[in-house]
Amino acid sequence: MTQLKALEGGYVYKDAQGTLAHECLLPALDQLLLQHAPKGTRILDLGCGNGFVTNWISKKGYDVVGIDASDQGIAHATKGYPGIAFHHGSVYEPLAEKLGTFPLVVSLEVVEHLYAPRVYMEQIRHLVQPGGTLIISAPYHSYIKNLALAVTGKMDQHYTALRDHGHIKFWSRESLTTLLEEQGFRVMSFDRVGRIKPLAKSMIIVAQAPGA
Repeated sequence: MTQLKALEGGYVYKDAQGTLAHECLLPALDQLLLQHAPKGTRILDLGCGNGFVTNWISKKGYDVVGIDASDQGIAHATKGYPGIAFHHGSVYEPLAEKLGTFPLVVSLEVVEHLYAPRVYMEQIRHLVQPGGTLIISAPYHSYIKNLALAVTGKMDQHYTALRDHGHIKFWSRESLTTLLEEQGFRVMSFDRVGRIKPLAKSMIIVAQAPGA
């Protein structure tokens, strides 16, 4: 595959294994699923990448579907986890017409990669059943964390512009909450994971869809 072809196919994955981000996120996700989803619940993993988290959710006893825009990610997911339904598709498409609706949607570390996050959230509103649950995560940003990056000389490393398909939006608790509330979601809980809280790697928000 040429570099251009790889870029055209979306985010590039080497295999179907997890990353360091998953080590921080999955323990928190485990507790949230126990709180919000009985075993057997139908769940959508939106922006599933290489399927690692989708498979992890499946092993927890849930009926999970994965979808991602990355050709390579879906190829790895389908090969690595053949018992799970994976679909190729963009968060900018009317996915509910293709997949239906779900009582719970999980979307981890996706929104920071998107040019049009409001379109993404609008599609999520159509995917989550009325009164259903969304679990969404993004890298955590705050004034204190940015100050620490500046003081330690790590701004360029953290906000690198040299990574293909890297982060293009940098979310705080306030801005991500605004994005959710614009589509009628009600934030039910907020947590920070990885490192100490003020310098956390990621944040996880649980929100209830409108129409309960």
